[in-house]
Amino acid sequence: MSASPLILLAAEEPALRAFLADNLTADGYRVLVAEDKPSALTALATHRPALAILDVNGDTLGLLDAVRAGDGVAGRIAPDTPLMVLTARAEELERVRLYERGSDDVLAKPFSYPELRARLRALLRRAWGPRSPRALTVGPLAIDPAARTVTLAGTAVECSKVELALLCALAAEPTRVFSKHELLRDVWGYRSPGRTRTVDSHACRLRNKLHAAGGRGWVQNVWGVGYRLHSPTQTTSSGAA
Repeated sequence: MSASPLILLAAEEPALRAFLADNLTADGYRVLVAEDKPSALTALATHRPALAILDVNGDTLGLLDAVRAGDGVAGRIAPDTPLMVLTARAEELERVRLYERGSDDVLAKPFSYPELRARLRALLRRAWGPRSPRALTVGPLAIDPAARTVTLAGTAVECSKVELALLCALAAEPTRVFSKHELLRDVWGYRSPGRTRTVDSHACRLRNKLHAAGGRGWVQNVWGVGYRLHSPTQTTSSGAA
């Protein structure tokens, strides 16, 4: 099972944040909440959401600029993140200004939640539906999810479907430690962690396969937390497949 999209909600108004977070969660989305520009930038760089909803008033333009200027390197902001802006100013000039600065959609307040949800779904379809998953490179490790290929320093690594999904999840943020609960949720689609050794067994097999291809210590077990992907060089980049 694939994980539900992760949505960043950046809004200064507590009532609006709570309203949207509750409704988006009820609709099955995973939601990150930020109340200002600094926390929004941290969330964008650390978690790489599928889409961001921005309503931080005076800082909205700064957030648009920061996202579109991102370099896409792991641990930094992905510049192609779809952005929906909420604004209290419905004038044509204001909407045009927001589009020109990088917004993918502009919704004037007050708005109806069903309309916001429909626009959000349309943005996600355009951004992720028709295109293949992005290729990932972590040092000498190259992963192409669309072609279902993994190579380590030019050596092919045969991975099962689940092993490939686990490797992609770790490679998307190779500087971060993923808890077992996160991996069970995002790779296997489990809603509650329960008592299972699924992550451990798949991580072990993946580690052994990378080891056999000449890579030692790529899939690291962080005791009491979960797993991370570690490149000996820590040179990481990503691009469209």
